[in-house]
Amino acid sequence: MTITTRLRTLGLAASAAILVTTAAQAADIHVMISGGMTAAFKSLVPEFERRSGHKVSIAYGPSMGTTANAIPVRLERGEPADVLIMVGYALSDLTTKGKVMPDSYVELANSPIGVAVKSGTPHPDISNADAVKRMLIAAKTIAYSDSASGVYVSTEMFDKLGIREEMKGKARMIPATPVGEIVAQGEAEIGFQQISELKPVHGIDIVGPLPAGLQKITVFSAGIATNAKEPEAGKALIHFLQSPDARKTITESGLDPIVRRSPN
Repeated sequence: MTITTRLRTLGLAASAAILVTTAAQAADIHVMISGGMTAAFKSLVPEFERRSGHKVSIAYGPSMGTTANAIPVRLERGEPADVLIMVGYALSDLTTKGKVMPDSYVELANSPIGVAVKSGTPHPDISNADAVKRMLIAAKTIAYSDSASGVYVSTEMFDKLGIREEMKGKARMIPATPVGEIVAQGEAEIGFQQISELKPVHGIDIVGPLPAGLQKITVFSAGIATNAKEPEAGKALIHFLQSPDARKTITESGLDPIVRRSPN
C-alpha cells in the first residue's frame, strides 16, 4: 500500500468516525410550545437542526386550561417533553409543581395583545382606552383566547373599562382554536389575542396593539422538563433561541426578543 493510499484510507476512517460520533450525539428533542411563540419557533427549527444535528419533535397547545392539548394536561398524561416554551407565569407554576427544572427557566420574548377584524371591514379607533370602550360597546360579537391574553381581557380589561356587564352575552372565550380564525369566519367582529398568534391567520386585519393604558405584555419563557430525556440538547435549543441569530425571526413574528445582558 502506498503512502498516498494509506493516508486516503486513514482520512476516510477519520471521516467515518466523525459521522458515527455525530450520529451518537444527535438527539430527538421533544418540545411542547404554546401559540405565542409557535410561528417564530417553526421558522427557527430547521436552522437549529442543521447546525446541531439534533431533531425536534413539536407538540402544540395552550399554556393553561383544561383542553386535551393544554401543556399542563399533556404533562399530566405523561407525554414526553424535554423543553417547554409557554407563558412565563404558567411555566413558573409548573416549576413550583416540580414539572420544570428551577435553574433552567429563561425569558425569551415579550408579546403584546392585538386587535383584529375581518379583512375588508372598517378598522375601529383603538388609539386610547375610551376609543376601545366605544368599539366594544358598539360591537355585537367579541372573541378572546383561553390563554394569557384572554384571561387578562375577560378578568381585568373589561373591569378597567367599566363594561363587564355590557360584555356578558356577546364576548366569549375561544378554547384551542386561534381567535383570528373565528374573526376570519365572521363569527366575531372583534378579536383579541397576542399579535404573534394573529399574524399567521389569513382573512383578518390586525388593527394594531392595544393602547398603552390597556396593554398587557405577556412574557414567553422556556425551561427544561424535570423528566427530560435530552436535557443537554434541550439547553442547546434554548440557547439558540436566545442567540442574536434568532432575534430577527422572533421580531418579525410579532414578538419583542428579551436580550440577555452580559455581566460586567
